[in-house]
Amino acid sequence: MSAVYRNAAPPAIPWFKEGFFDFWSTRVNSLWTLRRPLVRLVGRTSASADAVTLQLQPNRHVGGLLPGQHVNLGVELDGRVTTRSYSPTVLDNGHLAITVKAIPGGKVSQHLARTAAIGDVFSVGPGFGDMTVALSPQRLVLLAGGSGITPMRSLLRQLDKQPLQAPVDLVYWARRQEELCFVDELQAMAARQPGFKLHTALTRDAATPAPRVDSFDFSGFDRLAGARVLACGPAGFVDAAKARLGAHVASFEGEAFSVPVLPELEQGSVQVELLRSGRSLSIARGTSLLTALEAAGIQPASGCRMGLCNTCVCTKVSGITRHTLTGDHASEPSIPLKLCVNSASTDLTLEL
Repeated sequence: MSAVYRNAAPPAIPWFKEGFFDFWSTRVNSLWTLRRPLVRLVGRTSASADAVTLQLQPNRHVGGLLPGQHVNLGVELDGRVTTRSYSPTVLDNGHLAITVKAIPGGKVSQHLARTAAIGDVFSVGPGFGDMTVALSPQRLVLLAGGSGITPMRSLLRQLDKQPLQAPVDLVYWARRQEELCFVDELQAMAARQPGFKLHTALTRDAATPAPRVDSFDFSGFDRLAGARVLACGPAGFVDAAKARLGAHVASFEGEAFSVPVLPELEQGSVQVELLRSGRSLSIARGTSLLTALEAAGIQPASGCRMGLCNTCVCTKVSGITRHTLTGDHASEPSIPLKLCVNSASTDLTLEL
């Protein structure tokens, strides 16, 4: 598999500070930056009764993305950047398409689906996730619950570039017909590719409601015992799919897009691994990461200590943190983290 975009390093400009360069260059073109990956909203279309597909134009620094992976999209609302994870599909013109379900009360999803203006620019992180496929003879069964269809669409578009060398089945669960996304596209692929079968399961269909994944009948699927199964959807869906099929197939991989439930009162301690220094230490939950690191004799760069200046930003590789000012939890990997206004909710790995 090859990366989707060029990711060439920009020329060194030692007499310019990056922030100064970006400030003026984006006044000429909103996507011109020295190093920062950005995308610009250039189109919005309806995908289903409660979802829209956004077309995003990337700048030259967006690279290394594989079909099936996710990215963190940074959206500025009320002066604060909030990140959410989406699985992009690479279009023929090089643009990215993400599908956003407008969640009631969801500040970011409602903004992207309803009010974001054409021309708005968002930050975008590197691709992450291991749910990718190779163009080789491989029996696949894809299970999608609701919004979990988006990475499956990207995988199928990749597979559709040549005749399938092994059977592929997609089972797509939704509540009602009007909530299905990309049905025409998926049906067209099924017509082109004899080895691809599309199964839609409508759990609240008035006439014949479909069984959920834990009781779905897979007995008619050819070569199921030798299949690689990929499942994406809410955590409960992925857990039920693994319980249903995990012991009966060659391999099972799942990605859940709901955040694990955390205790209301975060007490006790967690382990923090610092990759650059090679250290591992135990710190208390609820304590600012900057304060905890300083107490352990580690002196990260810092400035305002109020979350304003970005001096203490480092990359969180994995784990869940809690913003000490808002109480919001963040579970996305490979995102910038302000040490002064975040505490650890689970074990963390930091680029520090």
